[in-house]
Amino acid sequence: MATVMQKIKDIEDEMARTQKNKATAHHLGLLKAKLAKLRRELLTPSSKGGGGAGEGFDVTKSGDSRVGLVGFPSVGKSTLLNKLTGTFSEVASYEFTTLTCIPGVITYRGAKIQLLDLPGIIEGAKDGKGRGRQVISTARTCNCILIVLDAIKPITHKRLIEKELEGFGIRLNKEPPNLTFRRKDKGGINLTSTVTNTNLDLDTVKAICSEYRIHNADISLKYDATADDLIDVIEGSRVYMPCIYAVNKIDQITLEELEILDKLPHYCPVSAHLEWNLDGLLEKIWEYLDLTRVYTKPKGMNPDYEDPVILSSKRRTVEDFCNRIHKDMVKQFKYALVWGSSAKHKPQRVGKEHELEDEDVVQIIKKV
Repeated sequence: MATVMQKIKDIEDEMARTQKNKATAHHLGLLKAKLAKLRRELLTPSSKGGGGAGEGFDVTKSGDSRVGLVGFPSVGKSTLLNKLTGTFSEVASYEFTTLTCIPGVITYRGAKIQLLDLPGIIEGAKDGKGRGRQVISTARTCNCILIVLDAIKPITHKRLIEKELEGFGIRLNKEPPNLTFRRKDKGGINLTSTVTNTNLDLDTVKAICSEYRIHNADISLKYDATADDLIDVIEGSRVYMPCIYAVNKIDQITLEELEILDKLPHYCPVSAHLEWNLDGLLEKIWEYLDLTRVYTKPKGMNPDYEDPVILSSKRRTVEDFCNRIHKDMVKQFKYALVWGSSAKHKPQRVGKEHELEDEDVVQIIKKV
């Protein structure tokens, strides 16, 4: 492990020394590719050592969605967690191992949201310090990240945490790069673009590909992509997730400072101690999780508005709805009746591929 860590440090030092200009773009692209490969080694070490990737936090996923809370020590994270779980739900007790803390599951708008305290995110976590590897491995399983910041501490803490998460392939509030990368058997590296490129040229692309031992590929850019974007696509293991910055202890700053914070994107000011704006924070978590609630309607009965089926906004077809209830339901599926905003008339008879909207009501008709 020490040798990989040393290699990472050497490359980071060299990148810091290298001036960024057109002449060095090729060299920097190569260094970034080497760095990405080494970081991947840290996250999934070879199994020869006997330990490695398996020793992480054993956290049972429960609820409809998972939110990971990340922050430096003493930013009021524990207070925020206790107030949220204490105020908005019963605190659930869980069996957990090592350093993991799960304060509870919040029931909000019919959905059960699991809150995970991810301890020990410190500078250098991405390099394996402070059990950082296991922490960040768990963070990758979340649906949303909540970074807790202290309003009276430097805002640079935000960038430090982002750097740790990005170092392990977690991309916050970003969309996957809009470029296509296709390997082929022969013909060399072929680069095409529909826009003017200021970051990538053919030499840089070839250097990055050669680091991954890729000598034949078609790459098509649909925007001004960077070397980091190309590396992300080649690596293929990046996780793109929404992130909210909860700025805690706003009771200790001036109104002018609060107004400045209010202009920053993805921010939510709170005071955990005084319970200020916890409703606003939950509202924002709900918005960023982008969940879809679907109510079931048994034949001849009223819809069950107490216990909705929760779907991800990316997977909300009638087939996804059936799979959430029971994996065998699709086999017996004949058609569905839908009431709500996704239906053109009420009820609308639909097939498995119909996309549902929030608060639709669905009745499944099975084959006889």
